[in-house]
Amino acid sequence: MVTTPPLDEGSAPARSSASSPSPGPRRARGAADRWRPLLLRWHFYAGILIGPFLLVATITGTLYALIPQLDRAIYSHELTVDDPGGAPIPLGEQVAAARAAHPEGSIVSVTPAPAAGETTRVVLAVDDVPADHNRTVFVDPYTGEVRGELTSFGEWLPVRAWFDDLHRNLHLGEVGRNYSEIGASWLWVVALGGLVLWIGYRRRTHKLKRLLVPDRDAPKRQRTLSWHGAVGVWIIIGLIGLSASGLSWSRYAGENIGELRTELSWTTPGVSTEASTEPSDDAAAHHGAGAETAPAEIDPAAFTQVYETAQQAGLVGPMVISVPAATGAAWSVSENARGFPSHYDSIAVDPHSYAVTDRVDFADWPFMAKMTTWAISAHMGLFGLINQIVLILLGIGLITVICRGYLMWWRRRPTKGGLPKAPGRGSLSSLLPAEALALIVVVAVLGWFLPWFGIPLALFVIVDAVWGIVSKRRESAQPGSAG
Repeated sequence: MVTTPPLDEGSAPARSSASSPSPGPRRARGAADRWRPLLLRWHFYAGILIGPFLLVATITGTLYALIPQLDRAIYSHELTVDDPGGAPIPLGEQVAAARAAHPEGSIVSVTPAPAAGETTRVVLAVDDVPADHNRTVFVDPYTGEVRGELTSFGEWLPVRAWFDDLHRNLHLGEVGRNYSEIGASWLWVVALGGLVLWIGYRRRTHKLKRLLVPDRDAPKRQRTLSWHGAVGVWIIIGLIGLSASGLSWSRYAGENIGELRTELSWTTPGVSTEASTEPSDDAAAHHGAGAETAPAEIDPAAFTQVYETAQQAGLVGPMVISVPAATGAAWSVSENARGFPSHYDSIAVDPHSYAVTDRVDFADWPFMAKMTTWAISAHMGLFGLINQIVLILLGIGLITVICRGYLMWWRRRPTKGGLPKAPGRGSLSSLLPAEALALIVVVAVLGWFLPWFGIPLALFVIVDAVWGIVSKRRESAQPGSAG
């Protein structure tokens, strides 16, 4: 349900009655009849003009869902060990081995081997990698052998990071992020508008029980329409979920959503890393506990003690041990089990006594913080193979819906050539004054909150108005038009 034809027609060009308000007082007409012309026009324009953004985002997102197994196969040498067996050596010795092989930069975090046969990751901040990237060193936890190093983006390795960047911004940086935000801002609008139109069409044709079923024996264009609508209904819940979760980390709408979550206390809680005891050395005491100064190189043995504290506190892998951000600050250790069941408990560890100074359990997170985390994980396919299959099916379904929408649009072109015309004008005037006013207010608020919904909508209105003026002048210039 991305582009739409007049939903009550066959293969013939659109009749004026299909999109123009019917005669009679507006109040005497049902709400469905009043709103349908406007929904039809919006769905048409959004489908035609936003469709390319949605199509690209869908293709790149579907490719991204295929990556986890490929990523793990390509980097099997770095991610796994040849002969797992015996007890792992202390984590500090693993970190020391990584630093001996890679003394450059500074340690950002360490992820102990989350399962038998897997490697430990030591993440370094270095200058010779792209911005926002790190160098990750992989260590055999049983022998201390360095298995390799890779440039990483967060926890993603090169192949997955490349596809993540492709889906997020087409490798165009901050400018490219606008394309995915446009798609996410309009996906839910197009999907919900299409659903309303499809239900109305099925009701008018007395086939309401066939919302989920296409008409296989219908004429060509109606058959395409029925597949367009039926498949759209099957995938609509997934589309709305993808739209909402995509917006949550978008560039502009994401900032507004973040502020709203803060106001409603829906943010993800974190532990306080302020140390509870004073530093023992004179230099640190001179600067003061928690002073914003870069800490010295961490003694690898400290990782062993922090890791043991986390295990005693009940944290389980995979977990991420983050070094103190400043002299005197505490360590933070967080579970990072994104699958199901999820584990996100976290603790802060004093840098001198190695005691737990703060703790936040996932069970105590606000409900909406949990929902946001789960929605993002599902969007990224992190709940395992079934999650990936669902995303791939959603992607294929949306691609077919978009393509069928364009096919219907093309089949409506005039028989003498040219592009198909949009549904008739005057759709806003078909509403009651109170309805029109309420709509304008809601759209204005949405346009402010979701800038890449509001900006294209304003352009639609401007282009439509200009095109309307041009069309009227052409009609008035035709012979006999004044008679």
